[in-house]
Amino acid sequence: MASGGEQKVVLITGCSSGIGLRIAVLLASDEQKRYHVIATMRDLRKKDRLVEAAGDTYGKTLTLLSLDVCSDDSVWQCIDSVKDRHIDILINNAGVGLLGPVESISMDEMKRVFETNFFGTVRMIKEVMPDMKKRRSGHIIVMSSVMGLQGVIFNDVYTASKFAIEGFCESMAVQLLKFNVKLSLIEPGPVHTEFETKMMQEVAKMDYPGADADTVRYFKDVYIKSSIDIFEALGQTPEDIAKCTKKVIESSQPRFRNLTNSLYTPIVAMKYADETGGLSVNAFYNLLFNFGSLMHITMSILKCLTCSCLRRRTISPD
Repeated sequence: MASGGEQKVVLITGCSSGIGLRIAVLLASDEQKRYHVIATMRDLRKKDRLVEAAGDTYGKTLTLLSLDVCSDDSVWQCIDSVKDRHIDILINNAGVGLLGPVESISMDEMKRVFETNFFGTVRMIKEVMPDMKKRRSGHIIVMSSVMGLQGVIFNDVYTASKFAIEGFCESMAVQLLKFNVKLSLIEPGPVHTEFETKMMQEVAKMDYPGADADTVRYFKDVYIKSSIDIFEALGQTPEDIAKCTKKVIESSQPRFRNLTNSLYTPIVAMKYADETGGLSVNAFYNLLFNFGSLMHITMSILKCLTCSCLRRRTISPD
């Protein structure tokens, strides 16, 4: 297994599908063969899709290891199996979602989200960071979300986990600068993956014990319908996010925060423009509950636009 030299060792978590898979394949397929990709996943029985997508790179510039980010032992064993424990680039992609009224979500489900999205990422950074600091070289990439910057209704716990990782990384980035180690957040908006599609289909059919009838109705009839509109109009592909991640890796001065979809920039700007928080809260409330029909029309127009030129301009940063 390559380590050091011309070829950079890249370890990626959560590569069985979606964004992680596409990042792994894109870097392993680099024409200049600048990367040796260690693609990891919790269950190696789910490797077939990655192996097929990797093609000739599998076993050459791409290797596969088992890794559960929720297990101290699994993380240690995985990193320890890498030659000299040398990792140039760590891409923290593994994550889980959680959607629905808080009243219907158990505390165990909430803890599971934080165990993966927050503590799983922290666990990886803790294991890899000491070697990077010692070498005074390395790049840590964390797959965050626009929901780490702006709260979204009925995504309360998932949003909280992303807010937590944003705060952790913002603090950690300052220390790492002293050791010449870079830290970058990738912040996608909606991304078209099988995971998202399946989740939307499942939550629409579920019962939500503990939640009042009005809340369930708002969730199913208002939020889910609006979400589908937004995904169809503004959604990017895992390939888009992979390309953005590669740009960040190859930048001579990578940004700390990287919104992948420039259409979300005004939303983030609106939040930070008003220290009271009322502007963004009221704006989202009105969009969802008072101007739902207008938003549907707006999203339909955007869907037409983003099918061509506008969508091509939403892969940031340049």
